[in-house]
Amino acid sequence: MDSHGHVSGGKRKGKRARKPEPPVLASPDNSHDHKHHDTAPSSSPLSTAAVAASDSPDPEPASSSPAPRRRGRKSRRIRNGTHSEVDAAPSPSPPPRRGGPKGAPNGAVDVAEPSRRELAVKMVEVPAAVEPLRWDQVVKVVPSMDAVVKVFCVHTEPNFSLPWQRKRQYSSSSSGFIIGGRRVLTNAHSVEHYTQVKLKKRGSDTKYLATVLAIGTECDIAMLTVEDDEFWKGVSPVEFGSLPALQDAVTVVGYPIGGDTISVTSGVVSRIEILSYVHGSTELLGLQIDAAINSGNSGGPAFNDKGKCVGIAFQSLKHEDAENIGYVIPTPVINHFIEDYKKSGEYTGFPILGIEWQKMENPDLRKAMGMKANQKGVRIRRVEPTAPESGCLEPSDIILSFDGIDIANDGTVPFRHGERIGFTYLVSQKYTGEKARVKVLRNSKIHEFNIKLATHKRLIPAHIKGRPPSYYIVAGFVFMAVSVPYLRSEVLVADINIGYEDIVNIQLGQQDLEIVLLVLSTREGISRVAEEAVAAGYDPTDECEALSS
Repeated sequence: MDSHGHVSGGKRKGKRARKPEPPVLASPDNSHDHKHHDTAPSSSPLSTAAVAASDSPDPEPASSSPAPRRRGRKSRRIRNGTHSEVDAAPSPSPPPRRGGPKGAPNGAVDVAEPSRRELAVKMVEVPAAVEPLRWDQVVKVVPSMDAVVKVFCVHTEPNFSLPWQRKRQYSSSSSGFIIGGRRVLTNAHSVEHYTQVKLKKRGSDTKYLATVLAIGTECDIAMLTVEDDEFWKGVSPVEFGSLPALQDAVTVVGYPIGGDTISVTSGVVSRIEILSYVHGSTELLGLQIDAAINSGNSGGPAFNDKGKCVGIAFQSLKHEDAENIGYVIPTPVINHFIEDYKKSGEYTGFPILGIEWQKMENPDLRKAMGMKANQKGVRIRRVEPTAPESGCLEPSDIILSFDGIDIANDGTVPFRHGERIGFTYLVSQKYTGEKARVKVLRNSKIHEFNIKLATHKRLIPAHIKGRPPSYYIVAGFVFMAVSVPYLRSEVLVADINIGYEDIVNIQLGQQDLEIVLLVLSTREGISRVAEEAVAAGYDPTDECEALSS
């Protein structure tokens, strides 16, 4: 060990007519040994940092070789984790320390080897502390974070058991984001049955009154705007990106439960397929991600690693056997909603083929339907009577292709490289009123139809799109248009219908159907109909076959 506290790798010898060699540090693998060997040919800044990280938060930049110390030169010292500069010149009391190279015998030049502490101070530049991410660094990851807003909504749901009343108001909060054209996007379920909607920007203490422009129940997207010009100042709209690939990184931004400030969660795209949209009771293209999506995240954007929006968070899977499964509305669905609104000034919906179909993977079934070995497709089981397709398509038809794209026996079509997707995706990319060519196999013959696509008009709609239900009361009976929310409601109790409180979801018999038709067609015979209805009673076992739905 030398005078500086170093362990020597061997016996040192002076070398004639050579420049002083810089001190050498150990490799990263041996940096914890704190041993310096003179025989190594080079030094590693990484190993130097390993030695000095616990010693020097903010030393001077390193030099290629240690310069001889001079009288009066300042060196940086570290005391209790803080920096201080002290004079290298000694105080007057001790003998002055002379700097510079020290002469050696036979004319050799001997350079004093600095201590470990001096090496750490002189040669390594280590930051004073681990600094937190600056705002400009965060913006590089999510450049449009300021465009994400918090949505406050007051809801007043209709009362389907007492249709002349409304239920008590309740409030909710969700997320949204600003796009071009002074528009804001959020989820449809975030503003369902809205009475008042307000928006609050990030870092602002003001809530701005918003106007609902369009609500797409099928795709679970709503479009809002704000009349106050102050709301739009200093905000750059979100830009949309393309459909991401599997394993692409995504960042979900919003205002979920658990706090009032903005929240950022990250994950990857784990699945791309046709998903069931819970709010709209439809099936459209969707993304599955493993980023956390909680209550309040609804309506918030999902960004890719380039800061482009690739979707809207809208639902998650809550199951004891599943963790971190969230779903995002992708950009093809979002763009369809926006373009639909631009074309018609309102939301018209996503067109569908009004059919029920089955796969043709069974070889015996394909043979029975007269399909050749090279033919593929799906079989029509049922055609909706209210759909435009009912005029040309028939049950047991085999759909071979849609708009020139062949359909496989499992109902899929080529999507992207190495991927396939359900053929209904092709239908959902069309707009209401557009036409599509459908090729079918019927009785071993190929037919081709040009079908005008339309939205699905269900006999029993899943939503009433925010409108209060219409009703008519006669003889204690409340007549309403049937809907899924009505079927989930309770039976109206009144004095005149005692004994009928438990009768729910009963199909109309022939006599009951005639009564309803009379009531709906004219009000002149209300008194007679009421008397007959009360006198005849209601037999729940007297049911006819279900009407087409």
